[in-house]
Amino acid sequence: MILAIDVGNTTTVLGCMEEGVIVDTVRMRSESGITVAEAAIRIRSLLHYMSVREEELEGAVMASVVPQMTEPLAEAVRKLTGRECLIVGPGVRTGLNMKIDDPTTLGADLAVGAVAAISCYSVPAIIIDMGTATSITVVDGKNTFRGGAILPGVKLGFEALASGTSLLPKIDISRPDRCIGTNTADCMRSGAILGTASMIDGMIDRMEEELGEKCMLLATGSLAGAIIPCCRHEILCDENLLLKGLWTIYRKNTKPKT
Repeated sequence: MILAIDVGNTTTVLGCMEEGVIVDTVRMRSESGITVAEAAIRIRSLLHYMSVREEELEGAVMASVVPQMTEPLAEAVRKLTGRECLIVGPGVRTGLNMKIDDPTTLGADLAVGAVAAISCYSVPAIIIDMGTATSITVVDGKNTFRGGAILPGVKLGFEALASGTSLLPKIDISRPDRCIGTNTADCMRSGAILGTASMIDGMIDRMEEELGEKCMLLATGSLAGAIIPCCRHEILCDENLLLKGLWTIYRKNTKPKT
């Protein structure tokens, strides 16, 4: 069994995986100021919550977009399991070809999502990851990461509206009944939910046009469930997409036990 850790800007996901199958997952808040001791206590507690003992883990793999958390979590894994944590980054084998200006700047989460698309689904693919930011990335039919687009996430947009205006309130993220809102809250929901869905549909059309072929459409991230059903394209939601990619990368970089 391995421990896969996906560190996002807002939430960190821990998944215990055995032979590519996700046994259990749990989430914790991402905190850039976390210490090694705090990380170890939290990981141990969450493992026990999943009924997993530290000695059951043969290894760990992590993708992190919060640099301040990367080493404390990796050191905590070492202390708890006695094993090194594989950190996705330059020098780690992914199987991806790169067609971007500087591959060393590619976010670990984007690389892991692309690997999961190749290993678990089919390419060419467009991967939409909806969290603190919304990223839309493209992998072509030759397993080449072609690039993509990054936009502010839906929650960031809501927060900007509420903090930057005097009269617009803070509201929950829920689907409005219609596009043409008849009150302030529904107008905001229409813009955030249906507007984002329309943006995703439009970006898919433009990316497929540039690529010259239709793509497998995948979505993941904490907000995908609220937005993707409003899209007009058929997009498959997989909340564990990055954990699956982490498993693949772990196996590409380690020899299975015989």
